[in-house]
Amino acid sequence: MLLLGTFLYCIGSALIPVLNAEVYIAAVGTTGGSAVLLALVGGAGQMVGKVFWYYAGAGGTKIPAIARTMAKPAWQARLHKWQGRILDRPVKTVGLLFLSSFVGLPPFAVISVLAGVLEIRLWVFLVTGLTGRFLRFWIILSGAGYLLDWAHW
Repeated sequence: MLLLGTFLYCIGSALIPVLNAEVYIAAVGTTGGSAVLLALVGGAGQMVGKVFWYYAGAGGTKIPAIARTMAKPAWQARLHKWQGRILDRPVKTVGLLFLSSFVGLPPFAVISVLAGVLEIRLWVFLVTGLTGRFLRFWIILSGAGYLLDWAHW
């Protein structure tokens, strides 16, 4: 039940920014569950939610207001600039995705939309994002365990 709740909460937190996955993960880390398994389930839940943002970016041109904005020359110039920076440099693409998913800067929701707009391959987005989120949550869970050990000392 804890794993299902973690998965669902992390999906919700990926879609609704005011739901903080890190606080939730730290709290469930005090239950004594497997840190690796909780981090993996939390990361998977986050990526399910981020896929919605990815597809929102990929399909943004179908929304009239966004399509008008994207058709403007200034926006097109910025898009082509980012495409040149990202798409021609796969190591930098993966680096930016990993940094955002692990550290949270730039915000991963924004990078998720940008990944869709720039048509970064979905599997690259998913694997890199899951790796970053898993490590982020695992570190949080490990830290929660150390704090509990210290508190009991």
